[in-house]
Order: sequence, then structure tokens, then C-alpha cells
Amino acid sequence: MRIKNKVAIVTGGGRGIGRAICLRLADEGAKVAIVDILEDEARETASLISRTGETAIAIRADITEQEEVRQSVDQVTEEWGPVDVLVNNAGWDKMEPFLNSDRETWEKVIAINLMGPINFCHTVGAQMSKRGQGKIISISSDAGRVGSTGEAVYSACKAGIIGFSKTLARELARFQVNVNVICPGPTDTALLQQVSSGEKGRKIIDAMTRAVPFRRLGRPEEIANAVAFFASSDADFVTGQVLSVSGGLTMAG
Repeated sequence: MRIKNKVAIVTGGGRGIGRAICLRLADEGAKVAIVDILEDEARETASLISRTGETAIAIRADITEQEEVRQSVDQVTEEWGPVDVLVNNAGWDKMEPFLNSDRETWEKVIAINLMGPINFCHTVGAQMSKRGQGKIISISSDAGRVGSTGEAVYSACKAGIIGFSKTLARELARFQVNVNVICPGPTDTALLQQVSSGEKGRKIIDAMTRAVPFRRLGRPEEIANAVAFFASSDADFVTGQVLSVSGGLTMAG
């Protein structure tokens, strides 16, 4: 149990990769706050953790609203004390050619995938810098490293998370706060199935699978394993780094 009794916040922890992250951090001994706009799913994740004897709470919050973010962090702090680990996982996408997309979609994608993590980093980062410790881990995507057809604005946001996190890592290093990024490749989640539905979507998934050297989609638990590493003392001297967990889909140096 590498992070026993540490306080962790995971956004978008109600399902998919987020749920796997919550379960893994709890298995490592952390107290886990599941912050999600999907309240029922967040409660289900908390229940799964509680059944193992570990500690969790579910908090309904819209990460695009800064005041709701502040309130959720305040609730966690009042319940358990200051935040040790922040995992920015919540995300959303709509897969379509850029020229077929509209401003409403762009704004939603940007608000959730870029502004949401920025909101949380601003609130939790201030707390961590005062304490002189903390781990911030943001889930980006290999789409942010190399692009992805049908995900132009999403890719822009995920690239933005990488640049933002590298800068934040430099700024917070003096306070002994680690900031790192994980870039999943295609991962078998409900969101992937949702955004790539229909015959065309199945062809896209097939093409992505063939592009992965291991010839399969990733599993949420495999992303969670990387998060557990960055959250632990094993990564105390690691900051500003981008780890691709994609079965070798991208291998840039």
C-alpha cells in the first residue's frame, strides 16, 4: 500500500478509466473522492471501494464550473484533510471530421478536457504549494501527441494539457509538488464505444486496434497502474513527464 491514508481526488471516476483509477488508488490505501457529474455512477464506484474495506466518497460536481470545483475540494478537505493526490481524468469527445463540427461542440470539448483540469489544478495546486507536497496527474491522450482523425479539438485540448502540465511542473517544483501526464492510447471504455458507434465507428476502432503493435485495445486497469506509480513515493523525483500507455502505438523519444 504505497499511498496509505493519502487523500486523493479523481475526476470522472464514475466509470471507465476513472473508475479503474479510483479502485487502484483505494487498493493502494488512499482515501478516494470520486468527483463526477454522473452522480449515480460516482456513488457506485464509492460503493465498490467501500465493499473492499477502503474509504471513498462520491461528490457531484461540474468540473467546468470553477465554483463547483472549489466546493468539491472544500468538501474533501473538511472530510479528510488536505489533498495529496489529484487525478484529472474526466473527459468527453464527439468523433467527427472537424469541418462537420460546430462551435457548440468545440466549446463543450474545451470546457471539459482543458478548462476542467485547469480549474482543479488552480484550486488544488494552491493548497499543495502551501503544504510543500502533492502529486498532480492529468490524463491526456496520444491524440494530443500525434493527432487523431475525427478528434481535432479534442486533440488540441489534450496537447494543451501536456504543455500546461509541463509549465505547472516547473512552477510548482520549488514547492515539492510533482506534476505528470499519462497519455492512453485507444482504450476499451464505454466512452470509446459511444463516440465511435455505428458501422463507421467500428471501422475506426478496427483501424486503431490494427495500429497498436500489441493488436488490442488498452484496458482501463492498465492506465490505472501508471497513475498508481505517479501517485506513489516511487515517483518522488519524477515531474514534468509524459508517459504513453498505448501498447506501443506511439514511440516518440
